[in-house]
Amino acid sequence: MFWKHTASFILKNRLIVFICVLALSAFMGFEASKVKITFNGGKVLPVTDSAYIRYNQFKQTFGQDASSMVLGIKSDKIFDKDVFNDWYLIGTQLKQINGVKAVVSAANVYNLQKDTLQHRFIVKPLVTGVLPSTQAVDSVKQQLLNLPFYKGIVLSNDGKSTLMAITFDDKVINTPKRVPVINKMLQLGQQFEQKHGIKVHYSGLPLIRTVVGNLVAHEFSMFLGLSILITAIILLIFFRSFFPVIFPVLIVVLGVLWSLGILYMMHYEMTILTGIIPPLVVVIGIPNTIFILNKYYHEFEISGNKMEALAIALEKAGITTFIANITTAIGFGVLCFTNSELLTQFGLVASLGILSTFALSLILVPIVFSYLPAPKQKQTGMKDSQWMKALLIKLDTLVHQKRKAIYITTLVLVLISAVGIYRININGYVVDDLPQHNNTLEDLKFFESNFNGVLPLEVSIDTKRKNGVVNQTVIRKVEKLEKLISSYPQFSRSISLIQVLKFSTQAFYGGNPEYYRLPDGMEQSFILNYAANSGKNTSGALNTYLDKDHRITRVTFEMIDAGSKKMNVVLAELQPRIDSIFNPKKFHVELTGSSIIFIKGTNYLLKNLYESLAWAIFLIAGVMWILFRGVKMIAISLVPNLVPLIITAGIMGFFGIPLKPSTILIFSIAMGISSDQTIYFITRYRHELRYTRKGISRIVSDTIRETGVSMIFIATVLFFGFGIFAVSKFGGTVALGILLSITLLVAMISNLTLLPAFLLSLDGGVDRKKIKGPDIEE
Repeated sequence: MFWKHTASFILKNRLIVFICVLALSAFMGFEASKVKITFNGGKVLPVTDSAYIRYNQFKQTFGQDASSMVLGIKSDKIFDKDVFNDWYLIGTQLKQINGVKAVVSAANVYNLQKDTLQHRFIVKPLVTGVLPSTQAVDSVKQQLLNLPFYKGIVLSNDGKSTLMAITFDDKVINTPKRVPVINKMLQLGQQFEQKHGIKVHYSGLPLIRTVVGNLVAHEFSMFLGLSILITAIILLIFFRSFFPVIFPVLIVVLGVLWSLGILYMMHYEMTILTGIIPPLVVVIGIPNTIFILNKYYHEFEISGNKMEALAIALEKAGITTFIANITTAIGFGVLCFTNSELLTQFGLVASLGILSTFALSLILVPIVFSYLPAPKQKQTGMKDSQWMKALLIKLDTLVHQKRKAIYITTLVLVLISAVGIYRININGYVVDDLPQHNNTLEDLKFFESNFNGVLPLEVSIDTKRKNGVVNQTVIRKVEKLEKLISSYPQFSRSISLIQVLKFSTQAFYGGNPEYYRLPDGMEQSFILNYAANSGKNTSGALNTYLDKDHRITRVTFEMIDAGSKKMNVVLAELQPRIDSIFNPKKFHVELTGSSIIFIKGTNYLLKNLYESLAWAIFLIAGVMWILFRGVKMIAISLVPNLVPLIITAGIMGFFGIPLKPSTILIFSIAMGISSDQTIYFITRYRHELRYTRKGISRIVSDTIRETGVSMIFIATVLFFGFGIFAVSKFGGTVALGILLSITLLVAMISNLTLLPAFLLSLDGGVDRKKIKGPDIEE
C-alpha cells in the first residue's frame, strides 16, 4: 500500500517533485565541487587503537615523522667538481623555498668544532659556497669520509651513491602547499640529470602520497567517463532507443553529484577508495533504471496505457529495488564496523550514495518517461529476442534435468577453491598499489638497495623517570638497541641521541674519527656541558631526540618496504630481544612511525575482514528473514551467494593475489550486490507460489524466464562496469574490479542454476498456506 501511495504521489505531483529534486541536485553539485584530494595517508587504524594513540603522542613530543623527501644519484662522478657544485646548488636553492625546513646532502652537511675558550661546540657547514677547484672538492670529500655520523646516511657504504634529504615544515607537509615544493625539486633534479647525464631518483612518503593523489584525480575522471560509456552502450543494446539510454545516464550522473556532495558535507576528502565511488554509483545505479524500465515496458504491453504502466512499474518495482539496494548498501555499510576511518568513509559514503541514486531513479524515471512518447515495439521486444529465449530455455532444462550435476559441480568447485584459499598469501605493502613499472616504485627500490629504504621507523624509549635518558647505563642500552635493529637487513643505520653524542665526542677530541664513540663517565658531563652552551644548533640536535624532561628519547631508522607478512615476523622476533635489553617493568619501548602504523593497520583490516563479512551475512540474512521467513528459505537465499565468494577466494589463492587492504573489500561488497539477484528471483517465485495453483516445477520455469532477462542484463552491466577498473594504474583497484566482476558473474550463474535447483528440491515440502512475509511482486 505504501508503494502504491508513493507512486500516486510522485506522478500526481510530478512537476513539483521534479523541480525539488533538481534544486536539491544543484545544491549537492555545488557541494561536490568543493571536494579535495587528501594529502594525508589514509587513517586505517581506529583512533582508539593503542598503537595509534601512542603514535600521536610520539608526534606531539617529537613532531611529524615521514616529513622528508629524498633525491638520490649513483655515479663515480659524485665528487667531480661540476657535479658536486651543482648538487650543492640544488640544496641551496631548495633551502630558500618556503615550506622547506632543512636540507641535508653530501654537499650540505655540518661539522662540529670545539671552542675551548667558550666551552662549546661550533656548528660549521662543510661547504659554504661553490668550490673553485678539484682539490677543494677532494678536501671536502676527505672531511666527509672522516665523519662517521654521515656514513650510510648521505653517502652509501660503498661511496658510489649519495642522497639529499629535504625536510618539509610541519605546517606544509599535509597540505596542497607541498605540491609546488615537490614540483620545484623535480624540476631541479631533471635539470641536473640533463646536464650531467646522471639519473636522479626521488622518493619519500610525501612524494609517494602526492603521486597517489595525482593518480586518484586522473582515474576519477577516467573511470567516471568509462562507466558512463559502458553503461550507455549496454542500455542501448538492451532498449535499442535513445531516451532509455540518455535519461538513465543523466539520472545516475545526478547520483554521482549526490555522492560527492555527501563526501564533502561529511568533511571527508577523496582517497584512493572514495575516488572510485562515482563509477561505482553509475555501475550499481543503472540496474535500478533497467529494472524499472523493464517493468514499465512489460506493463505497457499489457495495458497500452502509459501512465497506468508507470504507476504499476513504480509500485511493483519500488519495493523490490528498494530491498535490493538495501542489501547492496549493507555490503558497503558493514565496512563501518571495522572502525577504520579509511574504510568507514568509503563504506558510509558509498552506501548513502547508492541509496540516494536509488531514490533518484525511483522518482525521476517515472516522471521523465511520463513526459516522453509511449514506448515503441522495438523497446518492448528485447526480452523476446531469440538468443535470450534460447539461453533461458537451456538454463531451465539444465535446472530440471541436471540438478544432481549442478550440486556435484558446485561441491567440486567449492572443494577446489578450499585448496586455493589455503594458499592465499596475506600481505600488504606501503606502495602496494602503484604500478610495477611506475618511476616512484623503481626509485624506491634504488633507495632500498643503496640506503636500506626511506620509509620511517621510529623507536620511542620511555625511561619512566625525569632525566632517565642521560643516565650512562641507559645510554649504553640505547646503543645496544640501535645495533640490534640495524643488524636486520630491513633497517638502515640509526640517527639518534647516541649518534649525536658520538659526533660530539669526536669533535671534543679535535675531529679524530677514532673517537667517534660514546663518552665515558667523566667525558659525558663535559661533553653535555659543551653541547648545552652551544646555542640552538647543537642543543637543538639533542632536543630533537629528547623530550623536555629528558625522560623519553627517540631513535630514527629508515626501512625497506618488505611487506606486512615479512615485517610481522621481524617485529615479533625483535620484541623479546628488545625486552631483554630494556626490562618492560622499568621501561616502555615502542616501535612506531608511519610504516609501523601501516603494518598494524593492514593486520587490523585483515583481522576485521571476517567480522565485516559476518556482519554482511547476518544483516542480509535478517533482510531475507523479513522477506521470506523460515530458516530453509534463508539458507536457500544465502548459499548461492556464498559459493561465489568461496570460488573468488580460491582464485586469489591459485593466482597469487594477496589478501590485503584493497582486496578484502571484495567479499562484503559482492555479498551485498549479488544478493539483489536472489531477491529478484525469490520474490517472483513466492508471489507465484502464493497466488497461483501452478506446480513448483512450472513456477521455477516461469520465474527463470521472467526474471532471467533482468538478472542477465544487470549482471552484464555489473560485469563490464566493474571490469573497467582493470585499466587502473593501482594494483589494488585492478584486483578489486576483476575479482568483483568474476564474483558477480559467478553469482548470476549460481542464482540462475543453484538457487532454482534448491527450490525444486523443496517440491512437496512447501505448504502454500503457511507462506509468510510481505507480498512482493517482481
